Amino acid sequence: MSCSSTSRSSFLTMKSHMATEEKPISGDRMLVFVPPHSLIKHWVSVLRNEQTPCPIFRNALAELGRLLIYEASRDWLPTINGQIQSPMGVASVEFIDPREPVAVVPILRAGLALAEHASSILPATKTYHIGISRDEETLQPTIYLNKLPEKFPKESRVFVVDPMLATGGTIVAAIDLIKERGVENKQIKVISAVAAPPALQKLSEKFPGLHVYTGIIDPTVNDKGFIVPGLGDAGDRSFGT
Repeated sequence: MSCSSTSRSSFLTMKSHMATEEKPISGDRMLVFVPPHSLIKHWVSVLRNEQTPCPIFRNALAELGRLLIYEASRDWLPTINGQIQSPMGVASVEFIDPREPVAVVPILRAGLALAEHASSILPATKTYHIGISRDEETLQPTIYLNKLPEKFPKESRVFVVDPMLATGGTIVAAIDLIKERGVENKQIKVISAVAAPPALQKLSEKFPGLHVYTGIIDPTVNDKGFIVPGLGDAGDRSFGT
């Protein structure tokens, strides 16, 4: 396991999933996980390439989302134990509890692609959509679609899926909406393809204890609010618009 912390930040970047069990390390800090898996690095590289055509870009985003959701759901899902009859005898078994579906909240548009395979990873899910646009001049978010329930069940687990964590305005607005419906920071995990320090710092200040899973952390955001080197506009590249 290795970890690093950004100067004057209140979040830690973890290179191993094992860190989720080390509560003295995390405390009230936000944890950022960058799983060191070769497949994750591969799909991030495909996404970065400006020559990658739209269908392959969208597939790469979906595959990256599958891997990140797998990593993020480790040791986090409710389970039930029992016994079943196998063809050769009685076996003790453990299932994911279907009575407690995980909420998946993709932020439109590109969040749809990153969350595409969530149901193939998680046995029981409910999907709620949030549409947020960003003013190109002020970079401020505007919510144009909110399909969240009025109240989440008490012990809900929520994945918020947003490919690009750049300035942080969009993801903060989305989490604010979710928290208004009764969800605590520790019940939320953010899934992203690429993250940058401005967004991570903003999240750590507002939501201590939050966990973020991302394919890679890039160093900067330009004056137009794009991550550099990043991968461009994930929504445009996913849907060819």
